[in-house]
Amino acid sequence: MKTLVTGTTGFIGASLVRELIADGRDVRVLVRPNADLLNIDGLKVEVVHGDLRNRASLDAALKGCDVLYHIAAYYSLWSRDKRMMYDINVQGTRNILEAAMNASIRKVVYTSTVGCIGLWPDGRPADEQTPLDPAILCNDYKLSKYQAEQAALEFAGQGLPVVIVNPSAPVGPRDIKPTPTGQLILDFVNGKMPAYLNTGLNLIDVRDCARGHILAEHKGKIGERYILGNRNMSLHEILLALEKITGIKAPGIQMPYWVAYAAGWVCETVSDFITHQPPAVPLAGVKMAKHLMYFDASKAVRELGLPQNSVEHALEDAVRWMRDHEKLQAVQ
Repeated sequence: MKTLVTGTTGFIGASLVRELIADGRDVRVLVRPNADLLNIDGLKVEVVHGDLRNRASLDAALKGCDVLYHIAAYYSLWSRDKRMMYDINVQGTRNILEAAMNASIRKVVYTSTVGCIGLWPDGRPADEQTPLDPAILCNDYKLSKYQAEQAALEFAGQGLPVVIVNPSAPVGPRDIKPTPTGQLILDFVNGKMPAYLNTGLNLIDVRDCARGHILAEHKGKIGERYILGNRNMSLHEILLALEKITGIKAPGIQMPYWVAYAAGWVCETVSDFITHQPPAVPLAGVKMAKHLMYFDASKAVRELGLPQNSVEHALEDAVRWMRDHEKLQAVQ
């Protein structure tokens, strides 16, 4: 049984490939010709080159496969080329799902995001049935992923055996880019976080998230969504956990939301019209932080058997990996 995985050079994808290999699976990975392969270097995988925008390359990549994990996405809270984000995340998803349907793929696991799940105004944990207010789709990444998720549901309705997983905020080793959560860890340890916002996240060990994908392949129901999450923590609680891990004092000042919003607006305006480089404070991230992004993963725990290993241990592993790869400039 050959399995094709997209997005393997990224955080979740690199962890998933390792889990699949540990299970004895025959893994093929789709990567762009100029991709950095550091996250999968040395792994026993078949590498094929292609692009989600090139349908012929997807047909070739899926030849001989019977399972597809589609993780790849253009993930950024700011981009000079917003059109590319939709071309990759939306049309690219349609392209590979069409190719999967033509190839009679036995099972597809599509990686969405909790950004496509609704949030309760009072901050209580949301689940797969929480209504989505379109107002929370406050940036192009979230909107493009929402449109891509709708495409996946559309294909499921047409007979493609698609299961959707919605990861929360994974933490752990190999956060190479890093993700916004990984950047938060970097900023904390490098002394670049003098204050914190009153917000919250749902964290999960990236290895549990990867295992959740495999469990979704085996146990997930076609056309269903599964939140892959674990522990809800306020940002201040996360920083206190990092203080315990690193010995670096967590900030004790809570920043007013309007200050963060103003900083984000200024930084993004400068990026859009002057530097054309990513803003130091992405306005999209500030808008997201206005909400407590708490989620209830009990459906995935109950129906899939999603592991719930220690988030603190995952944070510790994240810091250790970043130290080992010299991503932290000031760790004592």
